[in-house]
Amino acid sequence: MTNLAENLAVTAAKHPDQPALRLGDCTLTYAEFDDLASRAASRMASMGIREGDRVGLMLPNVLEFPVLFYGALRLGAIVVPMNPLLKGREVAHYTRDSEMVLLWAHPVIAEEDTAEAANGCRVEVVPADLLTSLVADEPIATGAAKEGSDTAVVLYTSGTTGTPKGAELTHGGLDRNVRVCSEELMTIGPGDVIMGCLPLFHVFGLTCALNSGVAAGAMLTLIPRFEPTLVLETMARDKVTIFMGVPTMYTALAGVPEAHPDAVAQLRLCSSGGAALPGEVLRAFEEKFGAKVLEGYGLSETSPVASFNRVDNARVGSIGTPIPGVEFRIVGDDGTDVPVGEPGEIWIRGHNVMKGYWNRPEATAEAIDADGWFKSGDIGTVDEDGFYYVVDRKKELIIRGGFNVYPREIEEVLYEHPAVREAAVVGLPHVTHGEEVGAAVSLVPGSDTSPDQIRDWVKERVAPYKYPRVVWFLDDLPKGATGKILKRAIEKPVGVES
Repeated sequence: MTNLAENLAVTAAKHPDQPALRLGDCTLTYAEFDDLASRAASRMASMGIREGDRVGLMLPNVLEFPVLFYGALRLGAIVVPMNPLLKGREVAHYTRDSEMVLLWAHPVIAEEDTAEAANGCRVEVVPADLLTSLVADEPIATGAAKEGSDTAVVLYTSGTTGTPKGAELTHGGLDRNVRVCSEELMTIGPGDVIMGCLPLFHVFGLTCALNSGVAAGAMLTLIPRFEPTLVLETMARDKVTIFMGVPTMYTALAGVPEAHPDAVAQLRLCSSGGAALPGEVLRAFEEKFGAKVLEGYGLSETSPVASFNRVDNARVGSIGTPIPGVEFRIVGDDGTDVPVGEPGEIWIRGHNVMKGYWNRPEATAEAIDADGWFKSGDIGTVDEDGFYYVVDRKKELIIRGGFNVYPREIEEVLYEHPAVREAAVVGLPHVTHGEEVGAAVSLVPGSDTSPDQIRDWVKERVAPYKYPRVVWFLDDLPKGATGKILKRAIEKPVGVES
């Protein structure tokens, strides 16, 4: 049996009294966590959920997320993690595309908006007493038998094609990625405490923090929303030993004036991913807190970890070397490997690569070639020692504070505005977020609107991290010979690189 949920059962048997999860003053041991997950599986079975059904989790970092996640896996369902900030039109795409049967939603979400967009999918708003109420459900002792190639999680992601696609991550692929993270890269053990400020609905937090912690018997201490001072207080209170974050988190923590390294004296190792980590940010954090920061690289399609720096062999600015069992290539436009030091697209092959895109065989064939190489869309180089570096993105993806923003999706919303004639969404350099979302807009002649009104139009229709903070008007957007808008030629407003 290779059901990913078995990791929880095994750890609970080995370390039943070890703290597994903490949020505020509430702590669950591994025995309690495993018991609640088995009862959550029973609850979902009574609701009609069967093996292979898609179950959505639209929750922040609360205790209910890991309990429902492992409960759904134990039942044999496929989990679809979703950002709780998604709006109705986005929820509608997720539920419709995945043919979701059940969606667990957090109470802070607009229930009517979510229910209306759910396309017939059953929406369950998670009650405050869910965990205590599960005592009434009979536990499911044995999880559903799964093959390593069976889909465990569908994570939605996208390139430049507009609507997000669901990357199918398997039980075997996720488990192997977890093993590599916990045993070979970060050597996580039962004595470790992991800071859980990465969103669990994001593949970085899901695999590296939650699932790796469970397999290793470590404790994951959660906070629902990243707040630098609260993170530092939590790290001091729980004696956190491992921190995982995106670059903007390291910038924010290093910038807390009252932060003192003695408060996080137990911190031994940190990992960074989601976007390039500036060398000055890494050095500032290490100097302030005295903990090593290791940068890695991966995508939703690679479960996510594909490469990582090692504790005894790390290079600033590099994404490290491929993890065990994974290969990299740097490929030119002609499909052949480029020389050392020359830029090309990063191709990845190994146990971590997704099964494919959910119900999208053509997109899968475009992304993964016949030999199993996944085309990342990122431009990178490799040095003579085998260390890889990301230098650009072939795709037009914007990464704002570690979250992916897909320009085509935002452009479609812009084009719905009656005053917009043409629109192009681009990434703008930003000192804390890495990139900010910007929109260059050409208006319908005679229209009467303002950049603020355009910005607010988008803000009402997409998640808060997606809307363009910077909107500017141009008479016409630059185009090539075929009429395609040339984003690289767009004149950007002065003073946005801040």
